[in-house]
Amino acid sequence: MFAWVLWFHVVSFISWFAVLFYLPRLFIYHTEHKENEGFVEVVKIQEYKLFKYIGVPAMWATLISGSILIYLSISGDFNFFKTGGWLHAKLLFVAILVVYFFSLEKFRKELAEDKCTKSGKYFRVYNEVPTLLMLLIVAMVVIKPF
Repeated sequence: MFAWVLWFHVVSFISWFAVLFYLPRLFIYHTEHKENEGFVEVVKIQEYKLFKYIGVPAMWATLISGSILIYLSISGDFNFFKTGGWLHAKLLFVAILVVYFFSLEKFRKELAEDKCTKSGKYFRVYNEVPTLLMLLIVAMVVIKPF
């Protein structure tokens, strides 16, 4: 059962990160093409659907399957929490990622209401946050540095 839950967790993780990588890119297009109302209306729909229909379910699937993996490890022969601090670090980075994800919803709503004052340049930099967190999270799992 552990292997199937792990498989689902990895698939969920990939789906969630697709949203985390692409939604800020849509924000860049949105802010840099404000004068093109037809384009912006299409981007608003894409932003909404990407967040609500893919992002939210993928986030919950990732968090729930990750929690199940931890539970299975604790109740089985292999307890992740006894293998070092890597899991604690990973969970910290995941918590930051969840906060980041909900910040995207805040920006999405502001953009939908034409109230966002952030620039395309801001979102270009903000778009790097999930990349850095992904590198740290995967490093914690694969390398287990401590």
